[in-house]
Amino acid sequence: MMSMTGETTPTLVTLRSYQVGFSDCFLLSFRYGNQEGAESRHVLIDFGSTGIPKSSTHTMEDVAKDIRKATDGKLRAVVATHRHADHISGFAGKSGAIIAGLKPDLVLQPWTEDPDVQPDATAPPASFAGSKGFAAGLNRMHAVSSLALEEIATLGAASKTVRDQLGFLGKDNLKNLKAIENLQVMGGEHRYLSYGQASGLEEVLPGVRVRVLGPPTVEQFPEVEKQRAEDEAEFWHLQAVAGHHSAAKTLKPLFGRRHRASKDILPFETRWFLPRLEAIRGDQLLEIVRILDRAMNNTSLILLFEVGSRKLLFPGDAQIENWTYALKKAPDCQEVRELLAQVDLYKVGHHGSLNATPKSLWKLFAKKGGEGAEGRLLTVMSTMGDKHGSASRDTEVPRGKLVEELEAHSEHFSTQKLRGKTLCKPLEIPVV
Repeated sequence: MMSMTGETTPTLVTLRSYQVGFSDCFLLSFRYGNQEGAESRHVLIDFGSTGIPKSSTHTMEDVAKDIRKATDGKLRAVVATHRHADHISGFAGKSGAIIAGLKPDLVLQPWTEDPDVQPDATAPPASFAGSKGFAAGLNRMHAVSSLALEEIATLGAASKTVRDQLGFLGKDNLKNLKAIENLQVMGGEHRYLSYGQASGLEEVLPGVRVRVLGPPTVEQFPEVEKQRAEDEAEFWHLQAVAGHHSAAKTLKPLFGRRHRASKDILPFETRWFLPRLEAIRGDQLLEIVRILDRAMNNTSLILLFEVGSRKLLFPGDAQIENWTYALKKAPDCQEVRELLAQVDLYKVGHHGSLNATPKSLWKLFAKKGGEGAEGRLLTVMSTMGDKHGSASRDTEVPRGKLVEELEAHSEHFSTQKLRGKTLCKPLEIPVV
């Protein structure tokens, strides 16, 4: 397959990192040839937002218009790595209509989004039969998140930090139904991918190979159901997790049968206890929503692009079960580790959360090096501080320790460096 200019391999890759807050939006462009007017083919990886920074003056509609301009009105593919609002919310509304108007030839999502795997399907594909319950559980999690938002209004004694994080995580875990519906009817072919499947991107990007390194299906790796997001040997911090009971088993209102006690009817000497009890309830509710958040992150697509000798890694928000299969359990895990060792560009997982950059992955990258090192690893992070986690608990995102490591051992760019009217940062990578 040849491009319109006769080139069979891209000569330049350009990555545009858009400032969309605590969210992801990346436009990957492959240029075929060095002459004026050489053809470029474009892939949009995620398009969401959970709050534009105060320093910014643009909207998601502005971002969509800039993508339309940069692509000359045509996308070859759209990748929606997973269902969180900060990765797909832009596909709804006016901004979503603009992206749909770019008529992508291919739309890629994780296997959990396949309509035939959803709980209301009448005949799921045979290969997904054992995964249907898992997909149904993810759907129920959205209902729990919605109910959790209703609880926020009752948490007067909970700290502002707890209430803010509950609000953010609850909204991020809502089903984003309009965005999902738009993705399902957008463009041409749709593929719902799991580890090792053909992405289809090679058919629209001549000379580019793309490996799907996650997520695994439940059949491939049953441990993915556990959604374990911390591991003493793997991660940069330990986070205590309150009981991993499943809050997603019921769609009834959370704590629907609870009895309410007003401080006005309690004996005076006991009234001090009520706000403390309410604060505890806020902390427990926050932990439930965090568990739901981690479950959804582990359905992220992990894509490794190979262009000439260049390797570009886009892992969405993938966490430990997803990475464990690719690095340690998959039949071809040794080959995968050898490929990952040569990565030239790493899109930092989950906006700089420690949960998404396992030490075993970071140690693999052979192109890490000090400032000025030839062929130094490039790392790109889309994030916004003070939106997720807590510095007092060593869970803030982006995590300071990880950022220090990225800046010391890679050529690091964060969208937090964009200010005012600057919409995106183009990064050019010559193909060698």
